[in-house]
Order: sequence, then structure tokens, then C-alpha cells
Amino acid sequence: MDAHAHFAQLARYNVWATARLLDAVAALSDEEYRRDVGLFFKSIHGTLNHLLVGEHAVWFRRFSLGESPQKSEGVSLDMEMESDRAKLAKALLDGAAKWAPLIASWPAERFDSTLDYNTMNGTPVSLPFAATLAHVFNHGTHHRGQLSAALTALGQSGPDLDLVVLLQQTAAATKKTNA
Repeated sequence: MDAHAHFAQLARYNVWATARLLDAVAALSDEEYRRDVGLFFKSIHGTLNHLLVGEHAVWFRRFSLGESPQKSEGVSLDMEMESDRAKLAKALLDGAAKWAPLIASWPAERFDSTLDYNTMNGTPVSLPFAATLAHVFNHGTHHRGQLSAALTALGQSGPDLDLVVLLQQTAAATKKTNA
């Protein structure tokens, strides 16, 4: 599989899994949604905000604009970017949808290069581009897994977020279209 196809698939998965998770989270009361359930970012709300910060306010800016958000600018991984549940969900979905067009815009050789940026503390870093992009999607998967476990602990059904479920759905839709 070429890098464009691989990362486009991860971007599609990110949108799909985020939407499924947010649908499950919508069933929670506001008290459950904001309760400290022992996650690193305390609550489901805190963890969703962390995803918005990390994936969109930090990494997307690094990849799309070459910008390096800094703590000195008020950016932190535990900040609350959006207090409203519905607006936070929309921001997460809108942000997830921006990755596929960005990935499609890059020439193939970009994936074999480096991503040069400054950490949030200002330290210069140069990392393999493709591996660092994989980190962005892996990071989202990690936190969606935490959120799914939190939902279960709160007595809700956690959504099935396995990539193979999306692949099976895609294959079935393709088969139906070609029939």
C-alpha cells in the first residue's frame, strides 16, 4: 500500500471512530460526562478536549501550516478548548475531516521526509514525517480506547471501534454498489 492510501485510510478511520464514539458519549448525562472517572485528563469531557488540542490545535497546525504552538501562547495539552458538549463534538468531527484533504495534497516524497517543528516548550525537533503522522492517528486511537472503557465503567455500551469493522463495512458497501 502506498503512503497516500495508507494515511487516507487512517484519516477515514479517525472520522468514523470519532463519530461512533461521540454517538455513544451523547447518551451520558452531563454529570457522567464531566465526572472524574480516573482518566489521565480526568473526565470524558477533559479527554475529548485533550483530543481536540492534541490532534487539531497542535499536530494539525504542525503538519498543515508548519506552525509550532507554544505553552507561552497559552496552549496546553490539558486546556479546555470548548466547554459546550455539542460544540466540542462538532469541532472534533470537523477537525477529523480536515486530515484526508491535507494528506491528499502532499506529494508522495513528503512521506519519506522529516517533520521539523518546535515542541510546546520551544525545543527544536526533526522526526520522520510518516511515523510522526502515524503517531497522530495512534494517539487518537489510544484515547478513544480510554473513553470506551470509561463508557463501560459508567454502565454504557462502548462502541465497536475496531478498524476491521470499518473495513468490513466498506467492503460490504463496495460489493453492494458493484452488484
